Amino acid sequence: MAEIHRSACPLNCWDNCGFLVTVENEKILKIEGDPSHPITKGNICGRGRMLEWRTNSPERLVYPLKKVNGVFKQISWNQALDEIAVKLREIKEECGSTAILHSHDYANNGILKNVDQRFFNCYGGVTEVVGSLCWGSGIEAQKWDFGNAISHEPDDIFNSRNIIVWGRNAARTNMHFYQKLVEAKKRGAKVYVIDPIFNATAKMADEYISILPGMDGILAVGIMKEIVRLGLKDRNFIQHFTIGYEDLVQLISTISLEEISEITEVPIDVISRLAKVYGERPTSTFMGLGLQRYENGGNTIRLIDALVAVSGNIGIPGGGANYANIQVGQSFSLEELTLPNRRENYRQFPIMKQAEEVLKTTNPGIQMIIVTCGNPLTQVPDSNVVKEAFSSVSTLVVVEQFMTDTAKMADYVLPTVTSFEEEDLYYSSMYHHYVNYGPKLVDPPGEAKSDLWIWTQLANRLGFGEDFHYTRDQWLKMCLKTLEEKGFILEKLKEQYTLDLPIKKVPWDNQKFQTPSGKYEFTSNQGKLKLSLPAESKWSNKELFKKYPYSLLTIHPLRSNHSQNYHLLQPEPFVKVEVAQNIAERLNLNEGDEVRVWNDRGDITGIVYIMKKSHSNTINIDEGIWRKFGGSVNSLTSSKQSDNGLGSTLYDCLVNIKKQMNCR
Repeated sequence: MAEIHRSACPLNCWDNCGFLVTVENEKILKIEGDPSHPITKGNICGRGRMLEWRTNSPERLVYPLKKVNGVFKQISWNQALDEIAVKLREIKEECGSTAILHSHDYANNGILKNVDQRFFNCYGGVTEVVGSLCWGSGIEAQKWDFGNAISHEPDDIFNSRNIIVWGRNAARTNMHFYQKLVEAKKRGAKVYVIDPIFNATAKMADEYISILPGMDGILAVGIMKEIVRLGLKDRNFIQHFTIGYEDLVQLISTISLEEISEITEVPIDVISRLAKVYGERPTSTFMGLGLQRYENGGNTIRLIDALVAVSGNIGIPGGGANYANIQVGQSFSLEELTLPNRRENYRQFPIMKQAEEVLKTTNPGIQMIIVTCGNPLTQVPDSNVVKEAFSSVSTLVVVEQFMTDTAKMADYVLPTVTSFEEEDLYYSSMYHHYVNYGPKLVDPPGEAKSDLWIWTQLANRLGFGEDFHYTRDQWLKMCLKTLEEKGFILEKLKEQYTLDLPIKKVPWDNQKFQTPSGKYEFTSNQGKLKLSLPAESKWSNKELFKKYPYSLLTIHPLRSNHSQNYHLLQPEPFVKVEVAQNIAERLNLNEGDEVRVWNDRGDITGIVYIMKKSHSNTINIDEGIWRKFGGSVNSLTSSKQSDNGLGSTLYDCLVNIKKQMNCR
């Protein structure tokens, strides 16, 4: 008989939905939304529903694999783990533990997925990746400004008079925020969308502002100039609760509104109108993650933060510079889980430059790469270099559910479970402040094992197994240790399936910031704000712009969480090259034409779709598509670091495009 169980979505996503999962005869039959979830209220997206396909797919990896003479052979778990343990021991003895690179990303938000860090720390410390392909520049920027990167709780949007959605297509990436946007508009709030692409969120807005990619910080400077000129700044907040305002005033005086309009390609009257919108408090600002995927990305977020601060929209209901909400993750005792103090020696590579570092680093050089929770051959920028680097090491181990581009290159592939095949806790540090409980609902197929089991077995073989001798409940309680004193206990979470974490729901309402000064810092210890531009643009690199006159964006796909679902999609996916109307007209492109997109880093071929309304000279190719379907688009993107060193520059990318001629 079929039974319905409450569960949760594990995806690394804004929404972190509650699920109702139908199970019969040890098989997931259907995934629907849980109406009782306080935020997601029964509505889930297609990516969440596709977890049924991921769990039941006949393409699942179900046995350990070893590559022998270029061909994968099924082996036993004992053989796989014994051989990997021997290699780990030998490399540590001969070269040192940092000759191991642990390449880890965020394929999902299961809290026990972090136990791999405990393993490598107890092993003695390895080479780790630091920063983020996704949101790292913005997190660091807001730490400089506020001391932390935290957002208003979801329902506070109903206190907003005006709502600025800046570079964030909530309709695609954050559906429950989108639903609240629609409701807020019905209640009388005005919605403004600033984005290079006229997306689904822009369609419901009161006004859409088109902007040249990467110039968002310069636009923020223009709005601030007008706020000051019109006398709309919050004098009390600036005088009593900030430092460095004089530096900001000096900065914005160095550029005219006419220059700003020319650089951003936003009309002066629109800039002036936005200044008045910010002056009509409370105005909330919701920033997307793409804003900071440029070389000037951290400074961009800081300038938008400064705009929100100057206009007096910090610390008030209905306001906020809403980018991330990492206080959610900070609620958990992750150091109890990961034991960073056990590292004897370690080294860090920027995640976006891990391939270059593998190829050039010595003393010790990288001998072995172990990949968890990621698919770097598809997701890491400048993927041709990534392929070269991952091919250069003597041993590549990949923990995976499917034969991804990265798994295909591996020497050992270790099959892991899906979220419904293990018990865990799930949360998101991007949007809402609830943690969800996900019980084990079915057994995994074949010999697939949990990450926790894999690391425990390896720890036993390497002599520190006692650090892993805990029950599942003990592991979960370990993560909740700092919350127990606030009455937040595992048993209660298991009973209710979701709980409200004790976080600040209107950040900075007491005007006390977590910065060194205790104030909002226009000028931080790390430096002053700047009028910085993307590395690849007509304003910063005119010679490059002559060769490659179009800006390439690589936004998140609609039906896949990054690269996770492309192999499950029907009909079979292909590379879709979305071009601005002016590009199509200039090059005589029609929908359905095959085109080549290229730059000095690589090229990709795909099929033209014309964006009816987007900023001129803009192209989009969704990220994540696998090589067998024509990817990866990251053959075009740069592996440079952002200005603060903790983010990628994936959107800082100029390309050219040409129609492919059919020769018969």
